[in-house]
Amino acid sequence: MQEFKNMPLTRDIARELARKYSTMTYDELDVLESLLVPIKYGKGEKILQEGEVCRNISYIEKGLVRQFYFKNGKEVTEHLGVDHSIFMCIESLFKEEPTRLQVEALEPTLVYALPKAKLEAAAMRNVNIQMLYRKILEESLIQSQIHADLVRFESAPNRYKRLCDLSPQVVLRAPLTYIANYLQMTPETLSRIRSGVLL
Repeated sequence: MQEFKNMPLTRDIARELARKYSTMTYDELDVLESLLVPIKYGKGEKILQEGEVCRNISYIEKGLVRQFYFKNGKEVTEHLGVDHSIFMCIESLFKEEPTRLQVEALEPTLVYALPKAKLEAAAMRNVNIQMLYRKILEESLIQSQIHADLVRFESAPNRYKRLCDLSPQVVLRAPLTYIANYLQMTPETLSRIRSGVLL
């Protein structure tokens, strides 16, 4: 994949995660770096299939992913993740049960996986890695709550406006149909809202 010929060093990703979620010594960065597994996905490639067990917390270094499930034969988009963000199927990850969710790359995507079992083992021995683990989980839960509140309490135009504020790159890069689905509105409604927003 041409897009990733200048892949960042795993050390740089460890530093990026440490800056975002915790403070770390050189030794702790060594441990974190040793846990990270770089994985490249092509556009349209499945990262996780329904029925698989989610075993990783994944950090998107570059790319765009969609987490979705099927309800009454229709796809429901639950999450759209972009550069420098985390995704996971939290129920499958912690219960170690097959997921009903699927994750696909909407662009060529470079992910750094943190295997949960290895991360937990490292967290047992190291307070700063424990802190990083906790902060990642907190962020994931807060994101889920924000999305739930968005679709429960906000009008359609406000949902779109909030998404523009929270995730401008998602709005610019994700296909309109998935954005509409994520915001629980029809593509036609979203088109009308976008026209209004752009006027």
